[in-house]
Amino acid sequence: MTKHSFTIFPAIDLRAGKIVRLAQGDPTRQTEYGDDPRKQAEQFKTEGAQWIHVINLSGAFGEDAAANLKALEAILSVGLKVEFGGGIRGEETVRIPLEMGAERVFLGTAAIQNPALVDWAIARYSPSRIAADIGVRDGLVMIKGWQESTPLTMFEAGNRFRAQGLEWCVLTDVRRDGVGSGVSVDSAVELQTASGLKVVASGGVSSLEDIRRVQKAGLAGVIIGRALYEGKISLLDVNNSLNQPPLSE
Repeated sequence: MTKHSFTIFPAIDLRAGKIVRLAQGDPTRQTEYGDDPRKQAEQFKTEGAQWIHVINLSGAFGEDAAANLKALEAILSVGLKVEFGGGIRGEETVRIPLEMGAERVFLGTAAIQNPALVDWAIARYSPSRIAADIGVRDGLVMIKGWQESTPLTMFEAGNRFRAQGLEWCVLTDVRRDGVGSGVSVDSAVELQTASGLKVVASGGVSSLEDIRRVQKAGLAGVIIGRALYEGKISLLDVNNSLNQPPLSE
Protein backbone atom coordinates (compact mmCIF):
# COMPACT_ATOMS: atom_id res chain seq x y z
CA MET A 1 0.00 0.00 0.00
CA THR A 2 1.44 3.34 -1.00
CA LYS A 3 1.43 6.26 1.34
CA HIS A 4 -1.43 8.07 -0.36
CA SER A 5 -3.71 5.16 -1.19
CA PHE A 6 -7.12 5.11 0.40
CA THR A 7 -9.49 2.16 0.47
CA ILE A 8 -13.27 2.13 0.79
CA PHE A 9 -14.50 -0.96 2.64
CA PRO A 10 -18.25 -1.58 2.32
CA ALA A 11 -19.27 -3.78 5.24
CA ILE A 12 -21.31 -6.95 5.42
CA ASP A 13 -22.11 -7.83 9.03
CA LEU A 14 -23.35 -11.39 9.40
CA ARG A 15 -25.47 -12.97 12.10
CA ALA A 16 -26.94 -16.43 11.52
CA GLY A 17 -26.11 -15.99 7.84
CA LYS A 18 -28.17 -12.80 7.45
CA ILE A 19 -26.95 -9.27 6.76
CA VAL A 20 -27.54 -7.10 9.82
CA ARG A 21 -26.33 -3.93 11.50
CA LEU A 22 -26.17 -3.26 15.21
CA ALA A 23 -26.49 0.12 16.92
CA GLN A 24 -23.44 0.87 19.10
CA GLY A 25 -22.47 -2.81 19.04
CA ASP A 26 -25.57 -3.78 21.03
CA PRO A 27 -26.77 -7.29 20.03
CA THR A 28 -30.32 -6.38 21.08
CA ARG A 29 -30.43 -3.35 18.74
CA GLN A 30 -30.27 -5.21 15.46
CA THR A 31 -31.66 -4.30 12.05
CA GLU A 32 -31.78 -6.92 9.30
CA TYR A 33 -30.95 -5.84 5.74
CA GLY A 34 -31.19 -9.07 3.78
CA ASP A 35 -30.51 -12.77 3.63
CA ASP A 36 -28.41 -12.99 0.45
CA PRO A 37 -24.79 -11.99 1.20
CA ARG A 38 -23.60 -13.03 -2.26
CA LYS A 39 -26.12 -10.75 -3.96
CA GLN A 40 -25.00 -7.87 -1.73
CA ALA A 41 -21.35 -8.52 -2.56
CA GLU A 42 -22.20 -8.55 -6.26
CA GLN A 43 -23.91 -5.19 -5.90
CA PHE A 44 -20.87 -3.73 -4.16
CA LYS A 45 -18.67 -5.09 -6.96
CA THR A 46 -20.91 -3.50 -9.59
CA GLU A 47 -20.59 -0.17 -7.76
CA GLY A 48 -16.79 -0.30 -7.88
CA ALA A 49 -15.73 -1.97 -4.63
CA GLN A 50 -12.50 -3.93 -4.59
CA TRP A 51 -12.66 -4.93 -0.91
CA ILE A 52 -15.43 -6.04 1.43
CA HIS A 53 -15.20 -5.91 5.21
CA VAL A 54 -17.06 -8.95 6.60
CA ILE A 55 -17.89 -9.24 10.29
CA ASN A 56 -18.89 -12.54 11.88
CA LEU A 57 -21.13 -11.19 14.63
CA SER A 58 -22.25 -14.68 15.62
CA GLY A 59 -18.63 -15.58 16.35
CA ALA A 60 -18.04 -12.35 18.25
CA PHE A 61 -21.00 -13.13 20.53
CA GLY A 62 -20.07 -16.79 21.01
CA GLU A 63 -22.97 -18.02 18.86
CA ASP A 64 -22.88 -20.77 16.22
CA ALA A 65 -21.02 -19.30 13.25
CA ALA A 66 -21.55 -22.08 10.71
CA ALA A 67 -24.08 -20.10 8.68
CA ASN A 68 -21.72 -17.12 8.56
CA LEU A 69 -18.87 -19.24 7.21
CA LYS A 70 -21.21 -20.48 4.48
CA ALA A 71 -22.08 -16.85 3.77
CA LEU A 72 -18.37 -15.98 3.65
CA GLU A 73 -17.86 -18.68 1.04
CA ALA A 74 -20.65 -17.14 -1.06
CA ILE A 75 -19.15 -13.65 -0.72
CA LEU A 76 -15.69 -14.89 -1.70
CA SER A 77 -17.13 -16.44 -4.87
CA VAL A 78 -17.85 -12.93 -6.18
CA GLY A 79 -14.11 -12.30 -6.61
CA LEU A 80 -13.50 -9.25 -4.43
CA LYS A 81 -10.83 -9.04 -1.76
CA VAL A 82 -12.31 -9.82 1.62
CA GLU A 83 -11.17 -9.08 5.13
CA PHE A 84 -12.90 -11.12 7.82
CA GLY A 85 -13.19 -10.83 11.57
CA GLY A 86 -15.38 -11.56 14.56
CA GLY A 87 -14.86 -14.53 16.83
CA ILE A 88 -11.26 -15.06 15.70
CA ARG A 89 -10.08 -16.50 19.02
CA GLY A 90 -7.65 -19.31 18.13
CA GLU A 91 -5.43 -20.79 15.44
CA GLU A 92 -8.28 -22.68 13.77
CA THR A 93 -10.47 -19.60 13.45
CA VAL A 94 -7.54 -17.72 11.91
CA ARG A 95 -6.74 -20.55 9.51
CA ILE A 96 -10.23 -21.33 8.19
CA PRO A 97 -11.17 -17.96 6.60
CA LEU A 98 -7.67 -17.44 5.19
CA GLU A 99 -7.62 -20.89 3.61
CA MET A 100 -11.13 -20.26 2.27
CA GLY A 101 -9.66 -17.31 0.38
CA ALA A 102 -10.01 -14.26 2.62
CA GLU A 103 -7.22 -11.78 2.01
CA ARG A 104 -6.93 -10.72 5.63
CA VAL A 105 -8.37 -11.50 9.06
CA PHE A 106 -8.64 -9.05 11.92
CA LEU A 107 -8.42 -9.96 15.58
CA GLY A 108 -10.11 -8.04 18.38
CA THR A 109 -10.58 -9.83 21.70
CA ALA A 110 -7.88 -12.40 20.97
CA ALA A 111 -5.37 -9.72 20.02
CA ILE A 112 -5.83 -8.18 23.47
CA GLN A 113 -6.09 -11.35 25.55
CA ASN A 114 -3.80 -13.69 23.64
CA PRO A 115 -0.78 -11.85 22.17
CA ALA A 116 0.82 -15.21 21.37
CA LEU A 117 -1.91 -15.84 18.79
CA VAL A 118 -0.96 -12.61 17.02
CA ASP A 119 2.69 -13.68 16.98
CA TRP A 120 1.75 -17.10 15.59
CA ALA A 121 -0.57 -15.64 12.92
CA ILE A 122 2.01 -13.13 11.70
CA ALA A 123 4.70 -15.81 11.51
CA ARG A 124 2.38 -18.20 9.68
CA TYR A 125 0.63 -15.84 7.28
CA SER A 126 2.66 -12.56 7.17
CA PRO A 127 1.76 -9.13 8.60
CA SER A 128 -0.18 -8.13 5.48
CA ARG A 129 -2.82 -10.81 6.17
CA ILE A 130 -3.38 -10.13 9.87
CA ALA A 131 -4.91 -6.95 11.31
CA ALA A 132 -5.99 -5.69 14.70
CA ASP A 133 -9.54 -4.58 15.41
CA ILE A 134 -9.79 -1.99 18.16
CA GLY A 135 -13.20 -0.97 19.44
CA VAL A 136 -13.08 1.98 21.84
CA ARG A 137 -15.72 3.32 24.20
CA ASP A 138 -14.95 6.32 26.41
CA GLY A 139 -11.26 5.99 25.65
CA LEU A 140 -10.94 2.33 26.66
CA VAL A 141 -10.59 -0.75 24.47
CA MET A 142 -13.64 -3.03 24.38
CA ILE A 143 -13.61 -6.82 23.88
CA LYS A 144 -16.05 -9.74 23.50
CA GLY A 145 -18.20 -8.16 20.84
CA TRP A 146 -17.64 -4.73 22.44
CA GLN A 147 -19.59 -5.89 25.49
CA GLU A 148 -16.74 -5.84 28.01
CA SER A 149 -14.34 -3.01 28.85
CA THR A 150 -10.60 -3.36 29.43
CA PRO A 151 -8.18 -1.00 31.21
CA LEU A 152 -6.22 -0.52 27.97
CA THR A 153 -6.28 2.74 26.02
CA MET A 154 -6.25 2.63 22.23
CA PHE A 155 -2.67 3.98 22.30
CA GLU A 156 -1.46 1.17 24.56
CA ALA A 157 -3.15 -1.40 22.36
CA GLY A 158 -1.91 0.17 19.12
CA ASN A 159 1.68 0.44 20.29
CA ARG A 160 1.61 -3.17 21.45
CA PHE A 161 0.26 -4.37 18.11
CA ARG A 162 2.81 -2.39 16.11
CA ALA A 163 5.63 -3.73 18.29
CA GLN A 164 4.43 -7.23 17.50
CA GLY A 165 4.74 -6.50 13.79
CA LEU A 166 1.16 -5.74 12.76
CA GLU A 167 0.70 -3.17 10.02
CA TRP A 168 -3.08 -2.71 9.86
CA CYS A 169 -5.71 -1.70 12.36
CA VAL A 170 -9.44 -1.05 12.24
CA LEU A 171 -10.51 1.55 14.81
CA THR A 172 -14.18 1.79 15.76
CA ASP A 173 -15.70 4.36 18.06
CA VAL A 174 -18.35 2.07 19.55
CA ARG A 175 -20.66 4.90 20.58
CA ARG A 176 -20.80 6.11 16.97
CA ASP A 177 -21.08 2.71 15.30
CA GLY A 178 -24.34 2.11 13.47
CA VAL A 179 -25.93 5.40 14.50
CA GLY A 180 -24.63 7.73 11.79
CA SER A 181 -23.24 10.37 14.13
CA GLY A 182 -20.07 11.10 12.16
CA VAL A 183 -16.63 9.52 12.18
CA SER A 184 -14.17 10.07 15.02
CA VAL A 185 -11.42 11.18 12.65
CA ASP A 186 -9.21 12.86 15.25
CA SER A 187 -8.90 9.69 17.34
CA ALA A 188 -8.00 7.62 14.29
CA VAL A 189 -5.34 10.12 13.21
CA GLU A 190 -3.90 10.22 16.73
CA LEU A 191 -3.65 6.43 16.81
CA GLN A 192 -2.07 6.24 13.35
CA THR A 193 0.46 8.93 14.23
CA ALA A 194 1.35 7.46 17.62
CA SER A 195 1.56 3.81 16.61
CA GLY A 196 2.67 3.81 12.98
CA LEU A 197 -0.20 1.45 12.11
CA LYS A 198 -2.25 1.96 8.94
CA VAL A 199 -5.57 2.87 10.53
CA VAL A 200 -8.93 2.28 8.87
CA ALA A 201 -11.69 4.37 10.44
CA SER A 202 -14.99 2.73 11.27
CA GLY A 203 -18.21 3.80 12.95
CA GLY A 204 -20.55 6.68 12.32
CA VAL A 205 -20.18 7.28 8.58
CA SER A 206 -23.30 9.08 7.38
CA SER A 207 -22.26 11.28 4.44
CA LEU A 208 -19.80 11.81 1.63
CA GLU A 209 -18.30 14.59 3.70
CA ASP A 210 -17.42 12.08 6.44
CA ILE A 211 -15.51 10.02 3.88
CA ARG A 212 -13.72 13.05 2.45
CA ARG A 213 -12.63 14.01 5.98
CA VAL A 214 -11.18 10.56 6.57
CA GLN A 215 -9.30 10.61 3.26
CA LYS A 216 -8.03 14.17 3.74
CA ALA A 217 -6.72 13.22 7.19
CA GLY A 218 -4.36 10.69 5.61
CA LEU A 219 -5.95 7.57 7.07
CA ALA A 220 -5.64 4.24 5.28
CA GLY A 221 -9.33 3.75 4.62
CA VAL A 222 -12.89 3.86 5.88
CA ILE A 223 -15.57 1.24 6.53
CA ILE A 224 -19.14 2.05 5.51
CA GLY A 225 -22.10 0.04 6.74
CA ARG A 226 -25.55 1.28 7.69
CA ALA A 227 -25.31 4.42 5.54
CA LEU A 228 -25.08 2.22 2.43
CA TYR A 229 -27.97 -0.02 3.42
CA GLU A 230 -30.25 2.89 4.24
CA GLY A 231 -29.43 4.79 1.06
CA LYS A 232 -27.73 7.75 2.72
CA ILE A 233 -24.64 7.07 0.63
CA SER A 234 -24.23 5.35 -2.72
CA LEU A 235 -20.98 3.45 -3.14
CA LEU A 236 -20.95 4.51 -6.78
CA ASP A 237 -21.26 8.16 -5.73
CA VAL A 238 -18.48 7.69 -3.18
CA ASN A 239 -16.09 6.37 -5.81
CA ASN A 240 -17.03 9.10 -8.28
CA SER A 241 -16.72 11.77 -5.61
CA LEU A 242 -13.24 10.70 -4.66
CA ASN A 243 -12.38 10.78 -8.36
CA GLN A 244 -10.61 7.45 -8.16
CA PRO A 245 -11.47 3.77 -7.89
CA PRO A 246 -10.92 2.16 -4.49
CA LEU A 247 -7.23 1.35 -4.19
CA SER A 248 -5.89 -1.94 -2.96
CA GLU A 249 -2.46 -2.55 -1.50
